[in-house]
Amino acid sequence: MDSIIKVKKQRWIDLYDNKKSGAIILIAQNYGERALPFPENKNKRIEYALNMYKMQTDALDYLDDDTIPYLSPYTGTEIFARAFGCKVHYPEDNMPFALPFAHDSKEAAKVKYPDLKSSPAFEEIFDIADKLRNAAPGALMQLADIQSPLDIAALIWNKEDFFIAMYDEPEAVKELIAMTEKLLTEFLDLWFARYGTEFIAHYPDYYMPCGVTFSEDEVGAVSPAMFEEFSLDSLNRLSERYGCAGMHCCAHSRHQWDNFKLIKNLKFINLVQPEETCQKAYKFFENTGVQMHSSPVSDNLFFDNNMRVVIQDYAGNKQEAIEKCKRLREKYENK
Repeated sequence: MDSIIKVKKQRWIDLYDNKKSGAIILIAQNYGERALPFPENKNKRIEYALNMYKMQTDALDYLDDDTIPYLSPYTGTEIFARAFGCKVHYPEDNMPFALPFAHDSKEAAKVKYPDLKSSPAFEEIFDIADKLRNAAPGALMQLADIQSPLDIAALIWNKEDFFIAMYDEPEAVKELIAMTEKLLTEFLDLWFARYGTEFIAHYPDYYMPCGVTFSEDEVGAVSPAMFEEFSLDSLNRLSERYGCAGMHCCAHSRHQWDNFKLIKNLKFINLVQPEETCQKAYKFFENTGVQMHSSPVSDNLFFDNNMRVVIQDYAGNKQEAIEKCKRLREKYENK
């Protein structure tokens, strides 16, 4: 198993280092029903993660894709906002989300910087990750859901007022973003010290030999100039601190694409957009890094020989996984 995983990791590393072009193939299988990341589901989350890891390791014997088995602590977007004092809403059948703590700059000024090691939000996620690591020593850990400093601040401060404050009270916004960046850095330092600096990103589930990954979605609602003023510097500091970066964005962000290229050492970019937009993105970011844009797998997508792409498809059973992997290998192996 170790030798197979070593080969898979090297495929990813060669793509990141631009030593080759072509396609990484991921086939996600049916791992059963997953309990939502609620505190009362902690044991179910651990059980699911270990079962998924076992199924992924079993698949090493029959599936020639590039999936690397990993342990998933499975979190939502609310963990950092919760640490800053936001209450969390737990819908009956959907992901948890943070309720804003502040509705204007006066309330934002009352936000207290949390103690990382005593915050219930982080105690829960570290406890789950520790139990997973004890059950499967040496396995890769999936990173918790990392929102960008800007996105975390927009969860803490009610967005209707937050976006207006970016014009009217920019220093108050920047002060909150600085706090979220500081906590994010403190968390990542501890996480990487505890579980290693190579990991699987939170979304989508791609391998990173080092660096940091994050979601950057609020930039879809602001101008390119505001992205540069309120977000770019913090993203560059994170990338420089951890060596490189991978970014997910599910916003309509075409107006920010030039700015995305300004993120230092951006090794990976994932956009969730319709197929037509994804096709344009593949060409636009051809020389930026590895790309994995989330539109349905389609014969209409075209990749030229210089592109470095990750293609993910889904299979309901073992035989379907084998067949889909074979078809994608044949289609993209020589690209």
